[in-house]
Amino acid sequence: MAASPAETASVTPHPDRPRITELRLSAFAGHRRAVLPLGPLTVLAGPSGCGKTTALRAYDALARLGGGAELGVVFPDPVACVPERARPDAQRRRGFRIGCTADGAAGPVRLDVAVQAEPELRIVGERLTADGIVLLETALRDPGRRAVQAAWHTAGTAPVTRAPLPDDRLGTPLLPLRVAGKTDGQRRVLAAAEQMVVALRSVFACDPRPGRMREPVPTGSGRLLGGCDNLADVLWRTRAECGRRHAQFVAAVRVGCAGPVADVLAEPAVGGAVRALLDRGDGVRTGLSRLGDGELRYLALALVLFTGPGVLEVDPAGEVPAALQTLTVLADGFDRGLDPWQRAELLRIAARMCGRGHVRLVAAVPDASWAVGTDGVTVVDLEP
Repeated sequence: MAASPAETASVTPHPDRPRITELRLSAFAGHRRAVLPLGPLTVLAGPSGCGKTTALRAYDALARLGGGAELGVVFPDPVACVPERARPDAQRRRGFRIGCTADGAAGPVRLDVAVQAEPELRIVGERLTADGIVLLETALRDPGRRAVQAAWHTAGTAPVTRAPLPDDRLGTPLLPLRVAGKTDGQRRVLAAAEQMVVALRSVFACDPRPGRMREPVPTGSGRLLGGCDNLADVLWRTRAECGRRHAQFVAAVRVGCAGPVADVLAEPAVGGAVRALLDRGDGVRTGLSRLGDGELRYLALALVLFTGPGVLEVDPAGEVPAALQTLTVLADGFDRGLDPWQRAELLRIAARMCGRGHVRLVAAVPDASWAVGTDGVTVVDLEP
């Protein structure tokens, strides 16, 4: 599960951009006491059943909680997140625990969350810490109330401030509404909470589904969905928005798709829909319906890596400048259906984009031997 020194090549640091550097699955589905280091480009590797998809799901759940989502929306089937052999206590309660570390201008900040899944879903404990100081701590004191008792660091005339917080959402993103920021301690709490929320917010969980990418789609928001079903709608919007970025995307498609590629575009179809095409450069245009699954997944993942929060269906922190945020792409089955040349080219693109600091990638693959030794890649081996 640990990453070897040869697999964690250094990249240009970006200390002002909050980013998640560690995912902790203390007790989550098939994981117990798992600590996953996350670099700018991380590959989670292991056979089926080792928990790669589960780890990505935990990361995505923390991101959504960091954005203020309700617990029931984030965990529609919370019992599936409870470790299989976990036994209920005397009150028949069972749950799970996850956490992460966000690094940035405020230094490493840890967030750990305990969730009760049975008999009813609720957050029963949350802790935000930095430099060994507990900045926020919540605990369920009265099971009959739909609230947890929270205490946050003040460092003023009173060392902590206590107040109830709801038990159906994370407390950390609520702190800016509760903490005045009048003392050094309060300002430290706010800085740590903001760093954690910003690091978590811009997450795009992606697993392209070729079967849904071949047909024309109605025009909509122009924001790419996680399954990349609406890729044609996104191309309809983005091709004219940034010529330089689109040219890079076309160059990548030219490498990973069979035959000549002069352009990738969308055109109107019947009924007000649009369809995506490859312009072969000799008057011939190939619809995506003719491409293989591997080509479609390659094309979709390349588009994801070359775009950003304004194009992808993500929830960035609107009050923070884009230059201080990092988009994290969670790609399950990253190399599914790809040939060795396609996956090598995608990894090269990912390493280049992640090295610039505005994109991070956590990819899941069965075998990462082909990625070991690539500059900027952290390989984390999971065991079943």
